[in-house]
Amino acid sequence: MKRNETTSYVKNLVLSAMFMALGVLLPFLTGQIPQVGSMMLPMHLPVLLCGLICGWQYGGVVGFALPLFRYALFGAPPMPTAIAMAFELATYGAVVGFLYARSRWQCVVALYRCLAAAMIAGRVVWAAAQMVIAGVSGTAFTWEMFLAGAFLTAIPGIVLQLIVIPAVMVAMDRTGLVRFRKKSPEQLEC
Repeated sequence: MKRNETTSYVKNLVLSAMFMALGVLLPFLTGQIPQVGSMMLPMHLPVLLCGLICGWQYGGVVGFALPLFRYALFGAPPMPTAIAMAFELATYGAVVGFLYARSRWQCVVALYRCLAAAMIAGRVVWAAAQMVIAGVSGTAFTWEMFLAGAFLTAIPGIVLQLIVIPAVMVAMDRTGLVRFRKKSPEQLEC
């Protein structure tokens, strides 16, 4: 490995560890109340930021490991839910990082597009994981359960993600920590 590649690799590993630590700590802000946690989605924020800043590989790994790690440490989220969340968060981190890295321009509009796509993909994967878990356990996973779990109760968390993540990315662009790729002056899409 060249020196720049090694530096980038180490930087992404350190940042991924920081996002993992944030994902472990942020749910404490919801007071470990499962109903509030399922509304505010505190573990989603660091996973999405990890995918955007470090790349899809790191976002996917942090997303998959985070709920399982929190379960091992604190017993929350409970085990069947932790497995479904592992696949959901891995999808969030991988999809947002993959799409954003391949965006023609990295700007706020592209950021919103990638977030929306990642949120939809993550919820579809969560539903598929829930269906498999329900099938193995012999219970049913209905359309109403999908709508309630993926969208209705998650609306505050979705709004929070759509406000906080672009604000963090814009702040990081202004400070020079993570730069948006700028468009040419004749391109006004973003």
